[in-house]
Order: sequence, then C-alpha cells, then structure tokens
Amino acid sequence: MASKKLKVLLAEDDLSLGYVIKDNLTEAGYEVNLYADGQAAIDNFDKTQTDICLLDVMMPFKDGFTVAKKIRQQSDVVPILFITAKSMEEDRIKGFLTGADDYIVKPFSMQELLLRMDVFIRRTRKLHADQVQEYAIGELRFSYTDLRLYAKSETHTLTQKEADLLKFLCEHANRILKREEVLLNVWGKDDYFLGRSMDVFMTKLRKYFKADPSVVLETIHGVGFRFNASVN
Repeated sequence: MASKKLKVLLAEDDLSLGYVIKDNLTEAGYEVNLYADGQAAIDNFDKTQTDICLLDVMMPFKDGFTVAKKIRQQSDVVPILFITAKSMEEDRIKGFLTGADDYIVKPFSMQELLLRMDVFIRRTRKLHADQVQEYAIGELRFSYTDLRLYAKSETHTLTQKEADLLKFLCEHANRILKREEVLLNVWGKDDYFLGRSMDVFMTKLRKYFKADPSVVLETIHGVGFRFNASVN
C-alpha cells in the first residue's frame, strides 16, 4: 500500500489494460494519470509532480523509448518502468540506455508491479532524504527536497528540472556562469534545443523572483548568466 497519494504517470495505448492498472493502483493508494499515447505523456509530465512513470513501449505518436528520453531531460530521479509485451534482450538494453530503471513483461500480476514500484519509490525517498537541502535566497526560501519556493504571500511548486536549475544557481551565486556550464551541469549536455529549453526555465524562475526585487537573474549577453542574490 502507498503511504500517501503518490502520483503515477501511466502511458498505455491499450486502454482496457490501462484502466485495469489504474484501478488497481488507485485501490492501492496511488493517484494515477493515464495517457493513451506517448505524446500526451510527454505533454503532461511537467504539469504534475510525478513520483513514478509506467510506460508502454509501443504507443502511437511517440514510443516509450522517446518518452523516457524526454522525461530524463527533465528529471534524473523519477523512476521509469517499462511495461511491454516484448521480452527481447535488445529491447531491454535499449530501455535501460534511454533511462529506464526496470522492465516488466506482459502478462504480469498486479502484486508484482506494486512490489517493483515500491522498490524504486523507497529508493527515491532515500535519495531525497540523503539530499535534504534548503536555501535562503534574499527573502525567499527554497526547499530542494520538497521542490518548493516560498515567498511571503505564495508558494511555488517547482518541477524537478526547475529545482535542479535553481539549486545550481544557488550553489554558484554572484558569479558569471557560461551557458554551456549550466547546460552540462543541469541537463548533462550542451546542444541548441536544450539551450532553448534552458532559456524557458530561466524566464520561469525570473517570474518567481519578482517577489523579492533584490534577487536578480541577470543575462550576460554572449556569455551566460549571473545569479545576483544573497544565498545562505
């Protein structure tokens, strides 16, 4: 049984199976968001604070491997389990290379699925427990563990990637950071499309910082950024 309403992203194009899985997970205490194709899963991943992803491999529009790659660009820690009818070694290897944590082959029992999910959820909880970090940013308070940024009058729930980026900025406050340095440390590689994504995240963070005018995320044109803030 889940101890709280952990959120599951379930991508399964066989909706009859998808609803069976969703009903069983809901009964076990999870909150499940079911999507019938890979593109819908990608589009909605950032909209909810997902705790674990269950991905079918063969889906319309975007397959499970593509979805996993996209999720891994946003989060290094959210567990990903592939659900598939295929059991070939090549598919398992490809799944792990795209960032999957485990594989479960159809047909499977719900008890087996729940046990496997529990293993990775406990691992993620331990990872977060080992990395309890909070930062005072001017008059703001940032909890990396809880993925929240607290202002005087409101609380912002961050995505994992927003939190990873803000954590990196806090750890390197008041110095010039090159664009490629941020990309390599937060996204794992430097390319044009990730650079565009990074700019979007920087814009979102700037909106949050408006609650404290002393916190300024400065763009150094042609170079990168400088996070001007008192960070403790």
